Amino acid sequence: MSAAASSFATPNGVTAALCDFARRLRWEEVPEEAREVARHCLLDFLGCALAGAQEPLCRIAREALVAGEGSREAGLLGRPERASLLTAALVNGAAGHALDFDDTHTAMNGHPSVPVWPALLALAERRAPSGRALLEAFVAGVELECRLGALLGGRHYAAGFHATGTLGTFGAAAACAHLLGLDRPAWLHALGLAGTQAAGLKSGFGSMAKPLHAGRAASAGLLAALLAAGGFTAQRAVIEEAQGFAATHAGGEPEPAALERLAGRFLVRDTLFKFHAACYLTHAAIQAALELRERARLDPARIEGVELRVSPTLRGVCDIPAPRTGLEGKFSLRATAAMALLGIDTADPASFDDSTMAAPALIALRDRVRVVPVEALPPTRAQVVVELRGERLEAAADTGLPAPDLRLQRERLLRKFRALALPVLGAPRSARLAELALGADELATSSPLLEACSTSATA
Repeated sequence: MSAAASSFATPNGVTAALCDFARRLRWEEVPEEAREVARHCLLDFLGCALAGAQEPLCRIAREALVAGEGSREAGLLGRPERASLLTAALVNGAAGHALDFDDTHTAMNGHPSVPVWPALLALAERRAPSGRALLEAFVAGVELECRLGALLGGRHYAAGFHATGTLGTFGAAAACAHLLGLDRPAWLHALGLAGTQAAGLKSGFGSMAKPLHAGRAASAGLLAALLAAGGFTAQRAVIEEAQGFAATHAGGEPEPAALERLAGRFLVRDTLFKFHAACYLTHAAIQAALELRERARLDPARIEGVELRVSPTLRGVCDIPAPRTGLEGKFSLRATAAMALLGIDTADPASFDDSTMAAPALIALRDRVRVVPVEALPPTRAQVVVELRGERLEAAADTGLPAPDLRLQRERLLRKFRALALPVLGAPRSARLAELALGADELATSSPLLEACSTSATA
């Protein structure tokens, strides 16, 4: 067990405790299972970003930000253009979250990889670190943002903040501070600068604002670390200070005991990966509906009604009752359950388009779905009841448990990556990028990985 992970002392405050933990983290002290999941995170992020870069929201961002810059500092994933470091982090972060297909974490209540990897990959263009240094910095950023999520508990998310945009800014700043090798005072200033920039509202779910949260978190976190490296100052106890992050974004004091409860653990191991291209909190209902469809060979025409029993917390996240767009459909329990029961492939991002949401068969079944809040259920568990003529079928699923078999998870993620990357890069280059991502800690420099992500003629 590493010295960084073994205990948490907070006499100097929780900001300092988080800083000291992440700053001391070293790759050789990370257990192999956690290392393997970090590699999975890189592979999955790259696949999601390559496909997401083709979405309209990324075209709009490129036209607004990249075209007039004329910078060649950093590449855009899945694109021939280049941009400044901060713009590349923003656009690549938005691309990684454009499909809402990227990984998630229950401790963070958000998406851990998508704010961190774009910031690190942009910074790597300037510094050309080893692959091991990149992964080490990534783990440091994820561990900090997830522990910050545990410190704030559910209050931050319940208040209406999108943790990917807020806590993700801290994660990106920590990862970049680690890669830059900042000293302790600069680390604290970087976290202070991250906290004063952190933003993202859950009211943006179902719109292009949600992917923007991820991009802004990546860019703001990178900016925080670069400014701190140059001597820019900020509040060094930004989390616990009066009118600091905990008070303003979670309505109270942080809970230091949460850090002790996590001592000795590497939370990156608990990352959850998506195999349906929708909000993760719809996945349990999708899984249960798919089980019923397969088990009973359901004929959707026989379905008289569907009951989704879920945690009440889902009502404020993914309960858009009548989605009009594909983006809104990703945040609709009713629509995603209906898709699963109809046999529409929820693992294919192309299924979530406006025409699918407007299809009469989907609307007819969607409108027979009822969402029933059940206090005892955790957010990642759902019970689905399908009412047929003279028959009642039930199934349940829980998608909150990390994969026990990492070899199987690697295989599933490789299949997902190929489906996302192949249309962008073609088969040979997709295979090469997957090989580089899953063997990143053996790379002497990150340059081959960065070059493999581009669609430029010289890549």
